[in-house]
Parts: sequence; C-alpha cells; structure tokens
Amino acid sequence: MRILLTNDDGIAAPGLLAMEEQLLPLGDLTVVAPQQQCSGVSHSVTYLRPLTCESQQRPSGGAGWSVDGMPADCVRLAIDQLCQHPPELVVSGINSGLNAGINIIYSGTVAAAREAFFHGTSSVAVSLEASRQMDFKAAAALALPIIRGILAQQQQPGFYNINIPTRALQQPRGLQILPMSLAPYGDNFIRRQDPKQRPYYWSTDSPPPGRSDPPADVDLLEEGFVTVTPLLFDATDQRVLQQMQDWDWEHEVRPRSEPTS
Repeated sequence: MRILLTNDDGIAAPGLLAMEEQLLPLGDLTVVAPQQQCSGVSHSVTYLRPLTCESQQRPSGGAGWSVDGMPADCVRLAIDQLCQHPPELVVSGINSGLNAGINIIYSGTVAAAREAFFHGTSSVAVSLEASRQMDFKAAAALALPIIRGILAQQQQPGFYNINIPTRALQQPRGLQILPMSLAPYGDNFIRRQDPKQRPYYWSTDSPPPGRSDPPADVDLLEEGFVTVTPLLFDATDQRVLQQMQDWDWEHEVRPRSEPTS
C-alpha cells in the first residue's frame, strides 16, 4: 500500500514521527509536511507565491519532504509532484490537541485529510488531546488498528476523523462511532494589556458545549472514549435546495434592459 503522511504541526512534530513509525509496516510510506506550525489554518492553500520544498531523510529511513506551505498544499503537491505514484491512503497527524465538533472546520489536520478525499483517496485525521505530557507513541499504537479496521471494512474511499482523549491511553473505555457535535463553543476572549497598555485578546475554549442528545463526538471524548467520525465535504443543504425549486423567482431576476440609442 502507498501511504502519504502529513500534519499541521510541522515536519519536526513528535506526533508525526510517532505515526510514521506505526505506518511503516503497512507499506510504502512518504512524509510530506509543512515546515512550520500551521494549526488553525483550516483549508488554506497558497496561490499568490510559489511553493518551495526540501527533501529530507526521515529518522525512519523513509522519504520525506518539508513544504513552506499549508497542510492542504502538502497533500496537493505530494499527489501531483512528490509521490512517485498516487497514494492509496493519506493519514494526517497525530495532531497536538483534539479536533472534534466545530473545530473540524478550523483544523489544518482535518483539512489535509479532506484535500486527499477531494482526490478520491481514503484519508484519516488523527488527533490527541493536549496535555502536559503527551504520549504520542501510545496514541499512534492505538490509532493503527483503527486505521487497519477502516481499510479492511470501508466499501469505498472515505474521509475519517479519529480523536483520542488522554484518558483513553490510561484507562481505555473503548471506541465510539459518532457524528461531529454542532454545539458552538470557544467563542469567548480574555482581554489583557501589553506593557504599553494596549489591549489584546486571547481566544478561549470556554464555555464547554452543552451535551448533545443523542451524544456526539465532544460528549463522549469527555468520558474517555476514542471517537471516529466519517466526514463529507459537500456543503450543499439538500433539504433547502429541494425547497427552493418551488420558490417564486419570477420577479427576482430580471434581464437587463437594452440601452436605447
């Protein structure tokens, strides 16, 4: 199997190396990751300047490239130029911090996996809850059988989001297949002042979202379960699209009147 590994934490991130070590036995592995930390860039891509990249020998002995662009850039460039053959699987992570609920929209980690799915390639984003001592090796060892299970059982290429809470590495509670939470959170800011008395603002993750009914990914991550969410990128509201076919547009769109001579 041909595998592409990327992330949004940068080419030197420990989560990338831990996942790389676990994926090596699965097949031909290529690493293409950003030169710099790119958390929170969502699906940004580079259009207004050329991309540069540098080849590097990975600690695993495999092929690697660092790209001065975004996570989605890395996947686009890898598929089109850097991989000798198109990958059959793209893994993005392990991210430092969970990417669940509406954070999926902001995440560069998830965006890299989404970009691969644009190209018809199965992709998996993997994230570990942030803590003072993050055990990326244990998280990668836990993620690998989940990825194997996805590959063995999926009926067509898919796009999956795996989140691992810290408690799952210490007291495993199992795996839950859940939808992403749509509850808003992380909208608050803390106001402070710099040494010149100018205000600045730090975004916070509070207040936490209310529990969904039925539960979603954020809810059971708090209880220590590993979660997997299958995702799509089609943003069309099919229900409203169907309703709009019957709307009255007769007076809404008029052709421009021809200028009189």
